[in-house]
Amino acid sequence: MSALALTLDDGPDAVTTPRLLDLLGAHGARATFFPMAERAAAHPELIARMLSEHHTVGVHCTAHERHSEHDAQWGRRDADRSLSVLTALGARPGLWRTPWGDRAPWTAQVAAERGLRLVGWDVDTHDWRGDTAAEMWTATCERLHPGAIVLAHDGIGPGARRRHGAETIAYAARLIAHADQHGLELEAL
Repeated sequence: MSALALTLDDGPDAVTTPRLLDLLGAHGARATFFPMAERAAAHPELIARMLSEHHTVGVHCTAHERHSEHDAQWGRRDADRSLSVLTALGARPGLWRTPWGDRAPWTAQVAAERGLRLVGWDVDTHDWRGDTAAEMWTATCERLHPGAIVLAHDGIGPGARRRHGAETIAYAARLIAHADQHGLELEAL
């Protein structure tokens, strides 16, 4: 069976993340979470739940800043802090999604030094803008092909114009239904 990958950045969030985990669990679906280190440390129970429910937890950031605005030493410190927090919470990250997908000339080297594979996306929900689930669906449904990586957010990150994650949860429900209807599995990376 072919798969789609739902990825969620900038969490965990005390309200949105548990609701997404409930939805995913009810359908036997898996996702990949790229949490912000400080938020992961504030919600260790959510990281534990992600892991116990067989979701993937990757590295996102300690400081949600663009790599292209910093040097490699900054990048090493940021990655190491994130890895330290996530490892202390029981995760063993092998994936790294940089904030905004932004990369500097040094990003790949730092990733390789830490045994991390950089992950981007094929389909961006733009949920951070506050679009409705219907608007997100209309904008993305034609690009949902086997192997596609879908970007959404379980947390409210810097620059977000939305106040909550309700529309992201509704979008995820549509994505799960779409996967079921098309013989696709929603799998973690």
